[in-house]
Amino acid sequence: MMALMQSLVALSIDAMLPALTEIGQDLGAREANDSQLIVSFLFLGLAFGQGVYGPLSDTTGRKPAVYLGFGLFLTGSLFSLFATDLNVMLGGRFLQGLGLAAPRCVIVAIVRDQYEGPAMARVMSFVMTIFIFVPAIAPTLGQGILLIAHWRAIFAALLVCGLLTLAWFALRLPETLSVERRIPFSIARIKSAVIEVCSHRVSLGYTISLGLISSAFLGYLSSAQQIFQKQYKLGTMFPLYFAILALCIGSASFVNGRLVMRFGMQNLSRWSKKFSTVISLLFFVYVLSTGGQPPLWTMMGYMMIILFCFGIMYGNLNAMAMEPLGHIAGIGAAVMGALSTLISVPCGILIGHSYNGTVIPVISGFMLSGVLIVVVMHWVESAPTQATEETA
Repeated sequence: MMALMQSLVALSIDAMLPALTEIGQDLGAREANDSQLIVSFLFLGLAFGQGVYGPLSDTTGRKPAVYLGFGLFLTGSLFSLFATDLNVMLGGRFLQGLGLAAPRCVIVAIVRDQYEGPAMARVMSFVMTIFIFVPAIAPTLGQGILLIAHWRAIFAALLVCGLLTLAWFALRLPETLSVERRIPFSIARIKSAVIEVCSHRVSLGYTISLGLISSAFLGYLSSAQQIFQKQYKLGTMFPLYFAILALCIGSASFVNGRLVMRFGMQNLSRWSKKFSTVISLLFFVYVLSTGGQPPLWTMMGYMMIILFCFGIMYGNLNAMAMEPLGHIAGIGAAVMGALSTLISVPCGILIGHSYNGTVIPVISGFMLSGVLIVVVMHWVESAPTQATEETA
């Protein structure tokens, strides 16, 4: 159940990708790049929702917060399903993202309410194992629906999936947060968490780094369909190539889990950061020499390496950003997630909207984000208290 709830986020993003051009044409998008907003607006909804559901679930219980989220998601799915112009579609996608922020935030709290230690790790490992494979198969599902039906059928499928998941959740899961453990909702508490995250160099620096990684990834995600289906003329083979790249991120999570206890989060992040930045700088020069049209095999090779490195960094940066926030873990994670997403969405939209028939904008996004991450992480690691925190 938790795996399916978590997977709805990836399914709602990636199943759309093969249909973006067709949706934009049907809804009167002025420019081809405007179709990318169908992806970006869901992320925007996620950004605004993440800071709300964590504190709300601490006050009302886990189930009411999830019910509210699913209500917004289903409403957004209906808006998108029956949209007659791009503005209505974008409003629906924003509502979908706003609603999906609930399961994304509350799942960890639900699992933590019932398990701890190795038992919790086992459950979350199962959830993440399922989640890793969804981005790999979601575009194939979307492409399969397009072969036999209209693009609106993709939103109908999401609506049905949401209803089935909600019914399963409502009927099978009891409330996991008892009344005596609930915390009154407080704006002051949220404000205090925002101030603490933003005033702590370690949390702020790694959160900014997460936002920069997500910026480059969102820029790639928004323009992936145009790059592979149009520029490289892969047509219906696009989901296969996308799946290969998605599995690189999943395999990075698996490898990181095996290596992190031996080498440490900071070392793995530092090595991945340096290697990916050097590779991006070199590949950017090569891309310029090809006029932004590198052979497909070189593009795939580069993307596999860079997404693997980003996959290593993403999990470790999340953990390192949370280390100083143990005393406010729930609300701290919500603030951190919202802040990193608010950084990534405008930057990712800018990268995606710069697509000009070449891969230069996307590769520039990866290169610039890599350079900025090097700068930000150097700022974090040069803090006077860093040595003390590492020892602790």
